[in-house]
Amino acid sequence: MSTPVTGEAVITISGATATLGARPVLRGVDLTVRRGEVVALLGANGSGKSTTIRALIGQVTLTGGSIDLFGTPKKRFRDWARIGYVPQRTTASSGVPATIREVVTSGRLSRRRFGWPNKADKAAVERAIDLVGLADRAGDSVSALSGGQHQRVLIARALASEPELLIMDEPMAGVDLASQEILAATLREQVAGGTSVLLVLHELGPLEPLIDRAVVLRDGCVVHDGPPPEAVGQHALPGHDHVHPHAADEPLRTGLLT
Repeated sequence: MSTPVTGEAVITISGATATLGARPVLRGVDLTVRRGEVVALLGANGSGKSTTIRALIGQVTLTGGSIDLFGTPKKRFRDWARIGYVPQRTTASSGVPATIREVVTSGRLSRRRFGWPNKADKAAVERAIDLVGLADRAGDSVSALSGGQHQRVLIARALASEPELLIMDEPMAGVDLASQEILAATLREQVAGGTSVLLVLHELGPLEPLIDRAVVLRDGCVVHDGPPPEAVGQHALPGHDHVHPHAADEPLRTGLLT
């Protein structure tokens, strides 16, 4: 496990509240991620994990509280090239044919004006593709990739901007073990270079050795902020996620709202 980090804060969430429809989904969330730190956000479906991430990147508006990025209030923050984002359960493909290299190159847009990629852009793209183990397939269409390979392309796209902060929403969901190991190795290299990471996880898995701190949400509240739980089985994790209720009056979590 990494040494505790005491550097400047790259994310500061204070007293965050949010609703979806009439349902409160964040109820006063406090969360700090410091430079070089790797923080895992854990919790059952419906606990508010993805809503917290979406609030960070501006997809959900807070009803109360505040968010600072690199010491700047989010409403005034403009330097988005410093942040790489990997969304939840999506693919890199679309209706338009594109190669792995083309998709990853789109991650450089925050670093430059529109126009032909320069030498630095091309080098960053090739390095990102190599980091996720797809260098030999850079010219292949993303439509031919497996789910795990799609996820690796999305991570390469985020890495292409050479971010100081990576925000990742369930990067291991639906990813085969081989791809999980590659993604863990990729993150290990980024963290060694000083990148800060906030990621939503259902279980720690191959990323466990990288995690400095675990923040566990339950019903939109932080119920644990400290050392990550030991990997002794999914049900032993304070943020374990399963769909069967523990008691007759405990609602079934579907994850449809968060």
